[in-house]
Amino acid sequence: MGHGIRLSEIVEKMDLKNLTPEVDTSETEVHIPDVNRPALQLAGFFDHFDSNRVQIIGNVEYTYVQTLTDERRREIYGRLLQHPIPCIVFCRDMQPEEEFLELARKHGVPVYKTAKQTSDFTAEIIRWMNVRLAPCISIHGVLVDVYGVGVLIMGESGIGKSEAALELIKRGHRLVTDDVVEIRKVSDETLVGSAPDITKHFIELRGIGIVDVKSMFGVQSVRETQNIDLVITLEDWSRDKEYDRLGLEEEYTEFLGNKVVCHSIPIRPGRNLAIIVESAAVNHRQKQMGYNAAQELYKRVQENLAKKMK
Repeated sequence: MGHGIRLSEIVEKMDLKNLTPEVDTSETEVHIPDVNRPALQLAGFFDHFDSNRVQIIGNVEYTYVQTLTDERRREIYGRLLQHPIPCIVFCRDMQPEEEFLELARKHGVPVYKTAKQTSDFTAEIIRWMNVRLAPCISIHGVLVDVYGVGVLIMGESGIGKSEAALELIKRGHRLVTDDVVEIRKVSDETLVGSAPDITKHFIELRGIGIVDVKSMFGVQSVRETQNIDLVITLEDWSRDKEYDRLGLEEEYTEFLGNKVVCHSIPIRPGRNLAIIVESAAVNHRQKQMGYNAAQELYKRVQENLAKKMK
């Protein structure tokens, strides 16, 4: 089985109240970023029961159970709780009866409650678990938020990625991570980048050492996570290489099967990297909003030629 989330982490993150502190949950993990509302199970239908998911009890399930005879209710509780359920959460501060809690303790199923509405809690826990359980890789690079565009700067060691990031931060943009970027595939369209805890908000500058960006430039200069929208690869300027000067063709790079727009930027003394990265980010936003400068220029040239041909 792949990596899981410890139940204790879910409880802390979702601020759940533990109703069965006697149950040992130190080893319990959740591996599936989805939940189940056991409505059909409470009605006695246990085929295809996703018992390995977090089980959520809302108002409908809670009210339905109240309509059952004591005998039927005991039977259903017994059948439900003998499954290997990671945990059961009662929403809207609804309190399960003592009989239910007793059976849960007996079968070692932890029970929690939350004040949140069922739909809100469901959406929140699924979104959070999806991020935590998403496929993840670590790559070498720098991730910055430039005008809301997540720009991943890559390139060989010592080419100036961290220096570019520092200048961008000084210009009011935000650092997500320097040196190592953890990339998670949250959906087929979305890649989210974050920093390993150990290097969070630090930048290493050759010849100076470690710089703490958060304490140097303030809380507004950093962010925890950011979507990766654009990749900029820095490389040494080569006389023999043809560089794209118009940008009519989009180049892409791939992470975890997702494609991201990629620009190769040649480095040469006198080229201000921060301004180039800013321009690339703004250009990317314009394209997303439907304006493409390269195509606009191409159209003007074509119109000009057509005039001359007349």
